[in-house]
Amino acid sequence: MSITPARRTPPARRARRVLAPVLGLASLALVAGASTAPTAVAAPDGDGAALKDLPAYSPRLDERQPSDRRFTTARESCSDAPRELPVNEFTDHRELGVELDRIERVSEGRVDVEEIGRSNRGREIWSARVGTGDTVVMLVSEIHGNEKVGTEAVLDLLEWVGTRETAKAKRWRDELTIVAVPKMNPDGAELDRRGNDQTWSEVTARFPQLRGSEEAWNYYDTPRTGDDYAAAPGFDTNRDFNPDLDYFPRAEDFPGSSEETGWYITPEARTVRDLYRGLTAEFGEVDTYVDLHHQGACYVMPDDPDEFVTMSISGQFVADPATKPEYAEYAADYDLDYSKRLNVAVNRSLQAAAADRPLFGNITLYPQDIDLPGTALGSFALNGSGAVLFEIRGQTQTLGQRYRAVLTRAAYLGLDGMLSSIASGQVDRLDPAEYDAIPPRGPSIGSARAADEDARVLRQQQRD
Repeated sequence: MSITPARRTPPARRARRVLAPVLGLASLALVAGASTAPTAVAAPDGDGAALKDLPAYSPRLDERQPSDRRFTTARESCSDAPRELPVNEFTDHRELGVELDRIERVSEGRVDVEEIGRSNRGREIWSARVGTGDTVVMLVSEIHGNEKVGTEAVLDLLEWVGTRETAKAKRWRDELTIVAVPKMNPDGAELDRRGNDQTWSEVTARFPQLRGSEEAWNYYDTPRTGDDYAAAPGFDTNRDFNPDLDYFPRAEDFPGSSEETGWYITPEARTVRDLYRGLTAEFGEVDTYVDLHHQGACYVMPDDPDEFVTMSISGQFVADPATKPEYAEYAADYDLDYSKRLNVAVNRSLQAAAADRPLFGNITLYPQDIDLPGTALGSFALNGSGAVLFEIRGQTQTLGQRYRAVLTRAAYLGLDGMLSSIASGQVDRLDPAEYDAIPPRGPSIGSARAADEDARVLRQQQRD
């Protein structure tokens, strides 16, 4: 894989990402440090100054920090109102290409990187594949371009599994084939916004049969969440999926709605659909599909309204196909219990880490009374994949890069627990009833509740 060198990166990011090829893996382990290091002083952005640039697989990130109380304590001043906040510590598109190239190189090819498609504005969409097992796990991040922590966690996970010689890493590589798509929506990511960068006229030029039909309901062409979509329209790519993997857009299916299937009119959704379809042809099925998202910054725990939620998780995105005629053809493959077991593994990993750093224990269930077949998770769950949603606290317009390190570690721990459970076979012995005991997400105490776009869509669906 040959990639154009990235532009100059911020010192903190550059220091961590360049160390591995220069010092080698043994030295990288020394840089990560031992868990006996002294507690760090809190940095201005909320992460411990000595810890904020460590990779997410470093156990030092499990140390309690002076800033943790500020992270978890609910305050009257919390707001989801969009603000201009720094995001320079997150990996941008060009840096992503360089980083994937480096991981492929230091893993000696164990991590295989491919360009699998292009965004609407021509940016590369890459996949990274590691492992030779028969069980396929797909990991997708930044389907919304202002939800960036998942990409950081996925990159560090790819490096760890591709370079380590531990029994655990070897088991993962032997039992699993992990296929990641970090930064699925690169145009939205570069604009630091939810939607992609695509006009309705570009859609009708690509699909002339749609000329004269109503615009899709998920088309953004007015300002929202602080972004001027009037100047540069786009689509919510996570409402553009369809469980019929061979679906071709039809005018009569527009404008649609949140409780209906999507159309694969965005190149980003088609790229992920094609990858999923290809892996299904190769392996017979995609065992697990994971989407890493963010939610509003001001949700609180249901039993402790003085504590913020660190992350919400879910395995339920569509109505039971056995009860809905439109989904009847998918009923035989749909396996909600398996999705629940996967989420139990995620939660167990985070609750174990909470013994040392309690904020990892602030995990809730995302709302369960939803029916969203146009999402990637909904469509692929209907096709038989176990489905896992991560909803990490705060998008970039509300938190920026504040708490980047601890939130990346939280996402990493969840992925680690889930992948270990799948690789060992333990996931099949977990009780799905344990999923139902995870507390529901509490209310948002934010002063700009309408700015949470996912919450707005869910409220609209409930009203309809």
